[in-house]
This record gives sequence, structure tokens and C-alpha cells, in this order.
Amino acid sequence: MDFQTAVKTCIAKYTDFSGRASRSEFWWFFLAQIGVLIVTSLIHRYIYAIAALGLLLPGLTVGARRLHDIGKSGWFLLLGIIPLVNLVLIYFFVQPSQPESNAYGAPPSA
Repeated sequence: MDFQTAVKTCIAKYTDFSGRASRSEFWWFFLAQIGVLIVTSLIHRYIYAIAALGLLLPGLTVGARRLHDIGKSGWFLLLGIIPLVNLVLIYFFVQPSQPESNAYGAPPSA
């Protein structure tokens, strides 16, 4: 999946916690999110706050769908709250996709 397709998919599925997201979809959206937040922080803090709030839900949904892709529950996103334990999330996010269908659906196409 390329950058533009990943961002469009994540924005379109901003309320869809079901299904699976490929590794490339997750990381391209993460890169776009970081880029937007850096640029908006240089403009004004209120614009940054609006952008951060606007990208919060799509970021959570793509994170949950990425965890579904490796066979984990989306509730593992709560590990991000615990200092140092949240490194487990990074480990989960870099894992390859399960090639077969799992409880969360068929593998993503890209």
C-alpha cells in the first residue's frame, strides 16, 4: 500500500475498529500523522490541538486494526498508557501480518 492510499483508507475508516490493517497502512498513516502534527505545531498551538484531536480517532482505529492483523485484541492499545511497557506495542506493530484469516477477518489486500 502506498502513502496516499494508506492515508485515504485510514481517514475513510476513522470509526471502523473491525477488520485488519496491513503493516504498511499503519506505518504510512503514522508518518502522515507525525508530519501533520509537526507542521501544525510550527503554525500555532491551537491549530496543533485541533489537528491532534482530529487525528486521534483515526490513529486509534488503525492501531486497533493493526493489532487485529497479528491476531491481538485492540484493547492492547491500552498498554500505551503504561511507561516502558508501551514498548510492547511497538513490537506488536512491526510484526508481519498473519497470512491466513483469523478471528478479525481475511488478511488485508496490501
